[in-house]
Amino acid sequence: MTTPRINRAHFLGLLAVAAAGVSSTQTASALRPRKLGLKGVAYDTGTGFLGDDSRALWRNSIMRGEIHAVRHRLHANWVSIYGSDVRRLVDTATAALDEGLTVSIQPRSFDEPQADELEKLRQVAIQAERLRCRYDQEVVLVIGCEFMLFTPGIVPGATFFERVEYLTKGEFDLAELQRKFRAFTARMVKVARSNFKGRITYGAASDLEQVDWSLFDIVGLDYYSYHANRADHTKELAPFRRWGKPIMILEFGCCTFTGAAELGGMGWDIVDYSGDVPVIPPQYVRDEQEQADHLVTMLDVFTAEGFLGASPYTFISPDAPHRPHDRPHDEDMAAFSLCKVIRKDSDDPVSPYQWQPKESFRAVSRFYLVH
Repeated sequence: MTTPRINRAHFLGLLAVAAAGVSSTQTASALRPRKLGLKGVAYDTGTGFLGDDSRALWRNSIMRGEIHAVRHRLHANWVSIYGSDVRRLVDTATAALDEGLTVSIQPRSFDEPQADELEKLRQVAIQAERLRCRYDQEVVLVIGCEFMLFTPGIVPGATFFERVEYLTKGEFDLAELQRKFRAFTARMVKVARSNFKGRITYGAASDLEQVDWSLFDIVGLDYYSYHANRADHTKELAPFRRWGKPIMILEFGCCTFTGAAELGGMGWDIVDYSGDVPVIPPQYVRDEQEQADHLVTMLDVFTAEGFLGASPYTFISPDAPHRPHDRPHDEDMAAFSLCKVIRKDSDDPVSPYQWQPKESFRAVSRFYLVH
């Protein structure tokens, strides 16, 4: 399959979010705590993307071992759980709560009809409410993420790639797209509120979607912007303060090659899928240190901003195995994960694997210990 070359930077400039309320850097700084309250990591329970399951090999015993590592090796106190299967979401949330972690639960759908997404959210919300009542740690419900990209019926296009291609052409009525987006979001919020009594949020594409955050308890962002000057992050994030609500970074990070930080959320797009097997083009060089440095830089930014929490994307990506002696096919280079996965049979997605911490894992672990 050939994937289109797309760049989230093309979406910049589409936004018309008015910066109001607490927008002064000086005023905001005076309100900021010195610690990052929720020190997290995103954890994929298996996401159906283009018909594939990103966690083709799934056992609860494997998951529990990884969640244990999140708590005791990464030193996180929050895990941001996402995935397409309701049972896996609930099992993982239960394991995380048993470890003493704060939990957010996000049903994630690609190209599923809106009615199916609403029903999946209803099921997850019911289970999340049961967990919320059972455990002392907080359970946050994330109603979904990036609907304009992932959900049909908002942006024209039957698939994720068709919708992204439509947006990158720039010939559309943004106000109409935002109207459809907000209408669907409001329906999802109604389902969540009807079945869950805790705090809710949404994983917004921060550079694209204009969310009515008055519907939510927490402003939730997928934030992959790159700025050489940290002050530019403060400037870009300032409009979200006007809602007067805690801000949670549900996703951020970069892949594992030189130049990945600047590519942000589009780092995965370096892979050439035009042949029989995925290939990493020769101009890209594996670079675990760049990923580690970028994550620590962003954690510093979010701590200074006084945000509620931040979770790097993502703990593990078994669908992108590390091939240490086969650079052109080292798919882990195009993975955002803190761990590299070495499968017994790298060509078999259900083959047993072991994971090893990358430099980013060690860097985030040190940060969480100190902060």
